Amino acid sequence: MNTRYLMSLSAAFLAMLGVGITFLPQELIAYVGAPSDGTVVLLMQMLGALYLGFAMLNWMNREGHIGGIYRRPVSMANFLNFVIGGAALVKWVIAEQFAFEVAAMALIYSVFGVWFGLVLFTHPDNETQSRSDR
Repeated sequence: MNTRYLMSLSAAFLAMLGVGITFLPQELIAYVGAPSDGTVVLLMQMLGALYLGFAMLNWMNREGHIGGIYRRPVSMANFLNFVIGGAALVKWVIAEQFAFEVAAMALIYSVFGVWFGLVLFTHPDNETQSRSDR
């Protein structure tokens, strides 16, 4: 399975989240109607840093062979991030009021979670291996 598109798309998605959360934490907090004290802003910026770190991890591994046992920590970390995040978002959409933004995030997270699950738990094809991994 060629994972270049998966890694590139997930890197772009996580980078957008990371930049937005890192540089616009007070605006995002105000948008959702939460109180904007210093601790919440700090936690939002820390979350943005985590997203940017994941984005960089995925971007730097986009050319490599991922799947099965190849770069298993990268695929496992992404799988857990997207599956747990997607489950939390889906649970919130079901339990609370329907919010389009949260439902869209739940859908995106779930798609990435399934995609990384397929990469993680299936054996990669030998034809798609790059020359550096052979």
